[in-house]
Amino acid sequence: MITGIKFSLNNSLYSRDPQNTELGQRILKHSIILIDEIGLENFTFKKLAFEIESTEASMYRYFENKHQLLLFLTSWYWQWVQYLISIHTLNIEDPERRLQIILKSIINATSENALTEYINENLLHNIIINEGSKAYHTNDVDEENKHGIFSSYKELAEIIAQAILAINASFPYPHSLASNILEMSNNQVYFAQHLPKLTNIKVPKGDLSQLETMMKYFVMKLVK
Repeated sequence: MITGIKFSLNNSLYSRDPQNTELGQRILKHSIILIDEIGLENFTFKKLAFEIESTEASMYRYFENKHQLLLFLTSWYWQWVQYLISIHTLNIEDPERRLQIILKSIINATSENALTEYINENLLHNIIINEGSKAYHTNDVDEENKHGIFSSYKELAEIIAQAILAINASFPYPHSLASNILEMSNNQVYFAQHLPKLTNIKVPKGDLSQLETMMKYFVMKLVK
C-alpha cells in the first residue's frame, strides 16, 4: 500500500519518482538506513539491492547514481522542514514568536513523527548532518542549480529570510543569515559529535535543546 506524506519534487531529482511505488519506497527506506550506517562513500546500489532483495538494475530505474539519490533525500528533508514550519506557524501572527517557532522546527524536525513509514526522519537528519553538503559542494553545482535541483533548500531559506524581515525590515543580510541558520544548525551538531572543541554545545543522546537555545540567542540578538 502506498501511504504517507508525498512531496512534489523537481523531476530532475529522479528517473522515476520513488514515492509512487512500493519498490521506490523500499529503496528510499533502506538507502537511508544504509547510508547512515556505512556513509555515502561506501554506499553502492549493489549493496542496496542486496539489502532489499532486488536487482541493481532496479535501482537505476529510479536514480541515475547515488549523487542523484542524495539530492532527492536532501530535497525531501527540506520539504519536510517546510511542511513542519507551515503547520507550526499557522495562525501565529507575532513575528518574533514566528521566527522562534521556525528555528525550533528546523532543529527538531528529526523528532517529529511523520506518517511516512518509509522515511526515518531521525536517520535522514543524520545524513543531512554528515553528508548533506556533498549534495552541492560539487563541480556540477551551477548546472544542477539551473535545473532547479536546489529549489527546496532555497525556498526554505526564503521562508526564514522573510520571517527575519518581518521583525526588522531594515536588517541588511536576511538571506545570508537564513542560509547560515540552516548550515549552523547542522554543523554545530556535527562538531558536538566529532570535533567538540569547535562548539560550546553538547547533544547528549540526540538531545538538541542546547542547540535550540544557542540558535535562538544568536539569531534574536542579530535581528532585533
